Amino acid sequence: MADMQEPVFQIQRVYLKEASLEQPNSPAILLQSEQPSVDIQLGVEASPLADGVYEVAVTATVHTQIADKTVFLVEAKQAGIFEIRNVPQEQLGPVMGVVCPQIVFPYLRSNVADIVQRAGFPPVHLAEINFQSMYEQQQQQGSEIQVQ
Repeated sequence: MADMQEPVFQIQRVYLKEASLEQPNSPAILLQSEQPSVDIQLGVEASPLADGVYEVAVTATVHTQIADKTVFLVEAKQAGIFEIRNVPQEQLGPVMGVVCPQIVFPYLRSNVADIVQRAGFPPVHLAEINFQSMYEQQQQQGSEIQVQ
């Protein structure tokens, strides 16, 4: 009988990998009284770092506009390094597409709100995300998170 080893799942580190803020039409746009439109895009990516060690990153892009002029654009990528060993191959995708992003996302949410507030705007609080649903949609579209 094969020697079954216990699954290992450990967070090694969570960190802000990238962040940028643009206000190309300031200060004139700040004098506008109209409410801006807000477009938020999210993405998840995973990549192997070493045997059983993976980086999982969640990216948010927040673009606000009044008419066709940008008020501000924030792009941030929050990442985590996870040790994942002895997990069946068919469970590796869901762990990295659902479990890891759920751990990383609150840090991203906080960092985006902080960046926007420090830029002089009311903070943008990203809504809670159902990563299970997002993962299932990616699977149906054939764009499942691939890990080598």
